[in-house]
Amino acid sequence: MSASSDSPTVNGAYSYCENLLRDRDRLRWLACLFAPARARRHLHALLAFNHEIGRVRAIVSEPSLGEIRLQWWREAIGGERPGEARANPLSAALLATIRDNALPPSAFDRYIEARRFDLYNDPMPSLGDLEGYCGETQSAMLRLASIILCGGSEPGGADACGHGGVALQLTKTMQDLPVHATRGQCFLPKDLLTRHGALAEAVGAGVNSPSLLGALGELRALARNHLRMARDAIAQLDERAHPALVQLAVVEPLLKRMDRRGYDPFTHEIELSQWRAQWAMWRW
Repeated sequence: MSASSDSPTVNGAYSYCENLLRDRDRLRWLACLFAPARARRHLHALLAFNHEIGRVRAIVSEPSLGEIRLQWWREAIGGERPGEARANPLSAALLATIRDNALPPSAFDRYIEARRFDLYNDPMPSLGDLEGYCGETQSAMLRLASIILCGGSEPGGADACGHGGVALQLTKTMQDLPVHATRGQCFLPKDLLTRHGALAEAVGAGVNSPSLLGALGELRALARNHLRMARDAIAQLDERAHPALVQLAVVEPLLKRMDRRGYDPFTHEIELSQWRAQWAMWRW
């Protein structure tokens, strides 16, 4: 039998997820504080899973090992590894969250499939492909968080989550350029770079140029457009689910830092202090 979601074992698993999120993904942990207490542990499990999958590339020595890790998660969520899943606190909490909130396993399968791209240095083919990647990853996380906040019921507002996730992930893609360059990886779309006369190989090597800055300027404009459309669509989202989108409060402050004169995407660390992030989310 599976453990009750209120058993000491599962409660310990949820505590593990909260501690992981607080220590390694502080922004999302702060965002969870704006959610009702009853929903927080489920959000912690969901977002700790997001963090865990996001770091796979950094902790494996070759793509095949990353594929094995992703496949393990796919099988654990699909119920093929019940014993192993119960023994892992993160997967134990996530499976309880999926069950208690009627989350669709297919969304996790698509999410994991999209994150396979992270394991390789293949160029992102087009802007449309990048937006699709954002939709299957961060937009999906916002949508699942919205369902959790509505107690497993339909939250509506698919456009708010869709556009919001794209805005978030586009911003993070630009934040992560230095990390990607250390791997020889380029997440920026080839068609965007070509339009501005920039080369994916130069981006992967961490070489700044006026052409690259032009491409990043266009990408920031696109992120802002998705952010605007997410704001416009919030009215269609169940009010109980609004805390799922509080993360969007940091998008504009981060983009403004990238707008500054002299910005070098490979040497300037673009982050918000905890108090600035909290203030932005409180105002949101």
